[in-house]
Amino acid sequence: MTRYRNVSLFLVLAAVWGSAFMAIKAGVADIPPVLFAALRYDIAGVLMLGYAIYAVDDWLPRSRAAWLEVAIGGVFMIAAYHALLFVGETGPVTSGAAAVLVALSPVLTTAFARLLLPNEPVTPGTWLGMLLALVGVAVLVHPDPDALLSDAVVSKLLVFGAAAAFALGSVLTRRVESDISIEAMEAWSMLLGALLMHALSVAMPSESFALIEWTPRAIASLVYLSIFASALGFLIYFDLLDRLGPVEINMVSYVAPVFAAISGWLVLGDTVDVYTVVGFVVIFAGFAVVKRRALAAELESVRTARRQES
Repeated sequence: MTRYRNVSLFLVLAAVWGSAFMAIKAGVADIPPVLFAALRYDIAGVLMLGYAIYAVDDWLPRSRAAWLEVAIGGVFMIAAYHALLFVGETGPVTSGAAAVLVALSPVLTTAFARLLLPNEPVTPGTWLGMLLALVGVAVLVHPDPDALLSDAVVSKLLVFGAAAAFALGSVLTRRVESDISIEAMEAWSMLLGALLMHALSVAMPSESFALIEWTPRAIASLVYLSIFASALGFLIYFDLLDRLGPVEINMVSYVAPVFAAISGWLVLGDTVDVYTVVGFVVIFAGFAVVKRRALAAELESVRTARRQES
């Protein structure tokens, strides 16, 4: 029963996080992108903080290390990641393509870890996996030599930058030794990230509250992203992280693009071209190379569990 529960929650998480790319694409048509991202985390941060107060004993960061971890999360994993992603999705990048580019995060996280963490040695497999992932990005972006800065290319590069910001942030937080719970860290990072994005939005001439069109589409996108993709999504993530571990839960990044493509096709009329499919396959191959030992260990543990059950 536990196995079926884990699989069900895993698919729900992949569906919610995958369809979030569609909701972003829909919402940025009516709400300035950075302001949209800030509003999303105003709501999600308050909800997550409420959950942290309920779920953990010490929900308030009390040490310099805890606040440093929150600052890294707020700057890189919330503000930089979402500002770049939301601005990128204002351009001609489909929901599926955006999700595939964000699926680079586990590969980039490993690469940054090898470079920045002393106990993470750089291996030939790391470089090969990274090279494959970058080839996958090149295939997906497939820039026209005569239009290297076209809207389509710039949009995809912005999403790639979002994935890199998230990966860098996740590695930098591992350099900080603090005792803050993941629930509290996520909540305070969301609130800090929202504040930073509001400040960035105010500084941008193209953004203001006056430009928001409160259409049913905009409201539905904001509610879906704030409550379902953020608050509910992270609650499922925390639950699965405890029982599956980081390697298995990272696989959600490679299932989410399927749901992103389906939801984008159903709601927005997106199409999935061959470049997106091939790029996804090559990026996943890079992930498999980088994580080959961890994946082999996970497969062996699954086989052992099945033998014990039988």
